[in-house]
Amino acid sequence: MRKRNSVLATVAGCALIAAAALPAAADTAAAPADTGPATATTSSGAAVPADRLLAALGGCDQISQGRYRTDRGAPANVPVCERGGVVHWKADLDIDCDGVPTTHCNSRTDRYFQPTTAFQQSDGRHLNAEELPFVVVPGASGVWNYRASGIRGGTVAALVYGDRVVYGVVGDTGPADIIGEASYAAARALGIDPHPTTGGAPSGVTYILFTGARAQPIESHAAAVSLGEAHAARLVAGAAAAGG
Repeated sequence: MRKRNSVLATVAGCALIAAAALPAAADTAAAPADTGPATATTSSGAAVPADRLLAALGGCDQISQGRYRTDRGAPANVPVCERGGVVHWKADLDIDCDGVPTTHCNSRTDRYFQPTTAFQQSDGRHLNAEELPFVVVPGASGVWNYRASGIRGGTVAALVYGDRVVYGVVGDTGPADIIGEASYAAARALGIDPHPTTGGAPSGVTYILFTGARAQPIESHAAAVSLGEAHAARLVAGAAAAGG
């Protein structure tokens, strides 16, 4: 797959959903005793199945002032949408391997590797793309400013691909005109080839950001899963109460 990160672009991060009828104050979840990065897990048997989660999103109420490309030179045809505070889009998935160097994410495996991420762990270190499922959001621009939508580092996200749902956080930012990227760990959990240069998915990945939920610390996958499952259930319940 193509790699959209470049030395001129800010590193990418995790995709996100905001749940319907979220409270004004952001929900947070603290990590359990072991706060180290958790290995990504697939959620095809999650409390909220992938098909119900996607159905709850409904159509696209576009909030972006234009549309994004999925690659350099590709047509700009991906809008950023919102429903009841849940931000979402559907695109491809490129692999973000940036952050702390690991066995599979380093300058030897990824020619565009950068040892930094837009957001950092609670100890000040950059994120671990090999262990932490995270979504990359486009850098702020006139098309869309993620900050204006209440999104920041640690915002809880869900990624849906086929029958799999993976929860993570917003962990990085990318080029201002391109969308569709997530960490090595997120791709692996979705059953997508996570190789930073040959892996990824050409289409079919839905990114859902729960703007009212934030995992603390950002590196706690357990906190992201706990909040993500709760907000996904709330989104589905809200859609059902509204008649779909």
